[in-house]
Amino acid sequence: MELMNKMKIVLEDILRGKRSVALGGHVRPDGDCVGSCMGLYMYLKEQYPEIETDVYLEEVPEAYHIIECTGDVKTGAPENRQYDLFISLDCADMSRLGFSAPLFENARETLCIDHHASNKAYADQNYIVPEASSTSELVCGLIGLDKISRRTAEALYMGIAHDTGVFQYSCTSPETMETAAALMRKGINSSEIIDKTYYEKTYVQNQILGRALLESMLILDKKCIVSVIRKRSMEFFNAKPSDLEGIVSQLRLTKGVEVAMFLHETESQKFKVSLRSKGKVDVSRIAAYFGGGGHVCAAGVTMQGSSHDVINNITEQIERQLKKGEAEEK
Repeated sequence: MELMNKMKIVLEDILRGKRSVALGGHVRPDGDCVGSCMGLYMYLKEQYPEIETDVYLEEVPEAYHIIECTGDVKTGAPENRQYDLFISLDCADMSRLGFSAPLFENARETLCIDHHASNKAYADQNYIVPEASSTSELVCGLIGLDKISRRTAEALYMGIAHDTGVFQYSCTSPETMETAAALMRKGINSSEIIDKTYYEKTYVQNQILGRALLESMLILDKKCIVSVIRKRSMEFFNAKPSDLEGIVSQLRLTKGVEVAMFLHETESQKFKVSLRSKGKVDVSRIAAYFGGGGHVCAAGVTMQGSSHDVINNITEQIERQLKKGEAEEK
């Protein structure tokens, strides 16, 4: 496996001679996953019409349908199909490709484009830049801003906006802002993209957010906030996993809090855990310790056990980092 230098990768060379290309992203696709996949998909359709290009994702959240061509997304993988090239985007581990993983394994050649520090370079060729704000920003660099159409710009702008918390998170660099400005110059309605895909919530989303906030608790001397949504609550509100988007980020905004932890019960004694940090705690290390991954300030992991066991195990790791940081400050 080859870990490619970010200055040497040339997408044009990788695509040369290819007749079929598949794109795929991680399970439960978020804004950056959808943005990077759809941005690259539309670019290939426009610039390489001779290449058969398909994109595979789990159901795209309704809010992201503002992006063109989301109706082309395939939510199931055909058996025994072999593509010349499979490009995974925003996916730190092959297993997180979900139903499209067999297509990745069966492809003649594979490429991974990602910005997760936990990515171990699982493709034939890998373009992994942990310092990047988002996979969408990496796609911008790969295809070149001069070749980006308005509709491609809309998808990539959405991806960058989502993974930077609308340009608030520490991963937002001057280069990120310059890239976003260049995309805005393509004539996109940036404020509508942010409003419709990031801030706007359905009534159900607001209800379940209210439940999560109401039942949250402060621990570790009020430096960590925790909330749990049970499966029965999801059923009561008739909510989908995509309706939980943004809850952990809202918890993180609590004054005095360094880390936010949000647990979503997917099955009995099984929880999807989302972690957000303001910088003093590297939540990617904590997630990786339990088999997950992510970034310094945003990470996730799936864990078995009671909610109390999960919270206690993660809290222990958070506390260790907080104490270490306090000792270093003294």
